Amino acid sequence: MVNMAEGKVEITEGCHVPVLLPNGDGWHSAEVLSIKDNGRPLYYIHYEDYNKRLDEWVPLERMDLSKLEQPKKDVKTPVKKTDTAVVTTSRLVNGGSRPESPEREIYENGTMQSLGLSNSGAMKVHIGAGGGVFANRKRKLDEDTDSQDVPTAPRQTGSMVAHHDDIITRMKNINLIEFGRWRIKPWYFSPYPQELTSLPILYICEYCLKYLKSAKCLERHLAKCLYKHPPGNEIYRKDKLSVFEIDGRKNKQYAQHLCLLAKLFLDHKTLYFDTDPFLFYCMCEQDLRGYHLVGFFSKEKESAEDFNVACILTLPPYQRKGYGKLLIEFSYELSKVEGKTGSPEKPLSDLGLLSYRSYWSQTILEILLNMKPNESGERPCITINEISELTSIKKDDVISTLQHLNLINYYKGQYIITLSEEQIQTQERAMAKRPIRIDPKCLHWQPKDWSKRGKW
Repeated sequence: MVNMAEGKVEITEGCHVPVLLPNGDGWHSAEVLSIKDNGRPLYYIHYEDYNKRLDEWVPLERMDLSKLEQPKKDVKTPVKKTDTAVVTTSRLVNGGSRPESPEREIYENGTMQSLGLSNSGAMKVHIGAGGGVFANRKRKLDEDTDSQDVPTAPRQTGSMVAHHDDIITRMKNINLIEFGRWRIKPWYFSPYPQELTSLPILYICEYCLKYLKSAKCLERHLAKCLYKHPPGNEIYRKDKLSVFEIDGRKNKQYAQHLCLLAKLFLDHKTLYFDTDPFLFYCMCEQDLRGYHLVGFFSKEKESAEDFNVACILTLPPYQRKGYGKLLIEFSYELSKVEGKTGSPEKPLSDLGLLSYRSYWSQTILEILLNMKPNESGERPCITINEISELTSIKKDDVISTLQHLNLINYYKGQYIITLSEEQIQTQERAMAKRPIRIDPKCLHWQPKDWSKRGKW
């Protein structure tokens, strides 16, 4: 609140004030979430309409106090019984009660569109021709809110479930972590023991993922740590890249530590420590010192919806190097071995959807560009089912991707896919930037029948 008559400005939690962005590129409205004073007052702020990973502590000098707005009074509204038990079922979701980033809103709206097209209907593929815009039709959503059928407990999703957006989980509680040869600034809250949150650096063993309070403790731990790679079976190896399959029941402690680490970089999740129903696939780089964790994804042992990914994460030091698409590609290679089509749990976060949309686009376009005319010289034909079978991508994801790329047109009573020269060149450049691909010949894995709980 502002008392201009006395010339004093009082900043309280919940105030809204313009804050100078870190790079000095203008001002942006922000909400004050917390205040601390260690001789110099600092304010933990959230930039409105921006992702929470950008939240930070700022000094008074970066605030425009002339435009300070006092907190709005909460208006009490009646709450339905169904509202208390509604949880999101995504492992990559950044949504919740907070406003979304503009990027996510644009791309997520794209996923809610579907095409009125028979899955088995053939479509002609025109290479190098001009394209038009196909009118998208929004998918109808079922909104059954019968209070009698509301679940009493959140659904398990990749050993994580959505949590309420309270003041504690809105703030980053770990300043810095040391993980192997990297020091990383976390993006979000993670429920590590409270006594560790006041430390300037949290030390994590990169092999067993145990957390320690000092460099000396880490040094002593590494001298006796039995791990040099994730526990479980190595199911893939090519060059210096390996993937290990970890059973959440057999290696419970490792799985729980992995979830704690992942929570630092995944928003709006709280840990669900019953990891028994999940498998974790850890991708590692190998050198003389051991196997270094690059990223991982988890999946349910039994998924009625054929979800092939529950949680997926590439650690920040390895992002923008192609490992995200590599993890996604690996998940679909497992689906091919299972003889199924798969899809990640939805809704996806802003970064998650960007990664999946890019992978789907490149994979589908690669198939279309490799198609050749038949013996009579006619343009090649392909169905949605055939694309889905070749890629193990769910039919709904194939359709939404073709829509997103504006490739589908209605011409003379049939649907056709039209590729322009510009799209072909863009695809070729994108594929050239993917030097690392999964080699199915190096995958040694057999799916298990988890329907019998005795195998858990």
